[in-house]
Amino acid sequence: MKKLAILMLFIVAAGIFAGCSASNEKQGAESTEKAILKIFHAGSLSNPLKDLGESFTEYAKAKGYNVEIQNEASGSVMAVRKVTDLGKKADIVAVADYTLIPQMLVPNYTDFYVLFAKNEIVIAYTDKSKYADEINSDNWYDILARDDVSFGFSDPNQDPCGYRSVMVTKLASLYYGKPIFETLIESNTNIYADGNHIFAPKDIQVGTDRIVVRPKESDLTGIIESGSIDYIFTYKSLAEQHGLKYVELPGKISLGDFSEEKYYKQVSITLGSTGKTIEAKPIVYGITVLKDAPNRELAIDYLKFLLGKDGKEIFKKNYQDFLNPPIAFGNVPEEIKGSVKVVSE
Repeated sequence: MKKLAILMLFIVAAGIFAGCSASNEKQGAESTEKAILKIFHAGSLSNPLKDLGESFTEYAKAKGYNVEIQNEASGSVMAVRKVTDLGKKADIVAVADYTLIPQMLVPNYTDFYVLFAKNEIVIAYTDKSKYADEINSDNWYDILARDDVSFGFSDPNQDPCGYRSVMVTKLASLYYGKPIFETLIESNTNIYADGNHIFAPKDIQVGTDRIVVRPKESDLTGIIESGSIDYIFTYKSLAEQHGLKYVELPGKISLGDFSEEKYYKQVSITLGSTGKTIEAKPIVYGITVLKDAPNRELAIDYLKFLLGKDGKEIFKKNYQDFLNPPIAFGNVPEEIKGSVKVVSE
């Protein structure tokens, strides 16, 4: 009986101890604040933002946050229109063309933005692509014009890579003195030009099975990797992330040379989706935290992390070049002023 009593006391004590442990664990879990960060972003930022999110989640744990990051990729124009036209809520918007922020989000939806990364347009392909052993920086337009060759670009109305790709062909016409835009774009789609000004109707129509148009540039990578298409106009960073071969274009065409900004401005495009006219310019990405961000303080912390050493290393690993330094406009939050150059507009 004495042994039984001791055993019962042991069981009761163990139960009390287990209950205390469970209670402590519960209290510990409750002490960690749960938060969601919603980010609307350009498709070409998918890889670096995925890696950045994983690193930031670990960083946030040390500050007492259990963060769930919800990255939602689309063409940059569509990312902005989710806020302005569809009324969707997000904390951060990151776009492949920074000018979309001052044009469409300032002042109603945000009062500051940061220019933080750059890129350039290339012609990407694989070993399966027709004439892969022939194409180079001097003959790419002749290869794409061949009847048995297929190529693609993203929708200009939804994605900056799309309107940039189209403008690259018009710049190529000027640079080479040949009707490259007319041959590749105008004769195969309902996109047309008046001089150096291009018009992209709201609904892009393609008149041949040689051309593929998709909502965003990252939608094209799987198609070319499968061998269903020969060439795509895309960003250099995406080509390198996916291990694609690519043709680098001359600086006066690629939109990657800041010294050629004046040359690029010869060409512009009006988008049927927004009615906005956009000049060709060097490719610069922009990011902002929205005024009504559900988790604004945490979003600014995320932006500071992105602009810091860890963020820059993650972007470099993903072949995305950072501006040095990033440039900020507007009512710039104090928390990020040490990471940017603040410029008056």
